[in-house]
Amino acid sequence: MAIGIEKLLTSKEVGEVLGVHPKVAERMAKRGELPGLKVGRFWRYRASALDGWINSRLQSESPTVPQGNSI
Repeated sequence: MAIGIEKLLTSKEVGEVLGVHPKVAERMAKRGELPGLKVGRFWRYRASALDGWINSRLQSESPTVPQGNSI
């Protein structure tokens, strides 16, 4: 039985995906705000967990409807 192991992303890669500095991603992971794990002295992230985290954040945001004047 073969077990598929997912490639882990680096803080730099996660930073590029989220548009933040890698150190920001590491601080978020350290505080438990971002799903990550520490391997030795480096933070690593599962792409699937990051995708789920992004989707949950998108779903939790309530859509805003612009209030404008009708003509």
